[in-house]
Amino acid sequence: MIRLDHCVIHVSDWDVSNAFYRDVVGAEIVEGGSGRVAYRLGDTQLNVHGPGVDVGTLVAREPVMPGNSDLCFVWDGSPEDAVAHLQRHDVPIEDGPVTRHGARGEGTSVYFRDPDGSLLEFIAY
Repeated sequence: MIRLDHCVIHVSDWDVSNAFYRDVVGAEIVEGGSGRVAYRLGDTQLNVHGPGVDVGTLVAREPVMPGNSDLCFVWDGSPEDAVAHLQRHDVPIEDGPVTRHGARGEGTSVYFRDPDGSLLEFIAY
């Protein structure tokens, strides 16, 4: 079976993005060598590229810009709990709760944006 291990997002402000992904998305901030950072969510990881980090040459083709990502995270609670969680963190809701289809079938999604404008989604199955 093939499963997603990691993907890469681009950020423009380390402090703001680290706080957002830690506090709102629930990621563990993992610091690697050479200033590299990753956001770990269970057994999946978001590797993060941003200011001041040399990521080498084996990267996505340009243009890859902060704010161009679209990511969905499984929310273990109810959609109403997801809305309340986002409101507690003063994160505006773009859409939802709405019915969508994800990797596990039909679910209820709430859409919002990260500090760079990337579209994020919590889906509850």
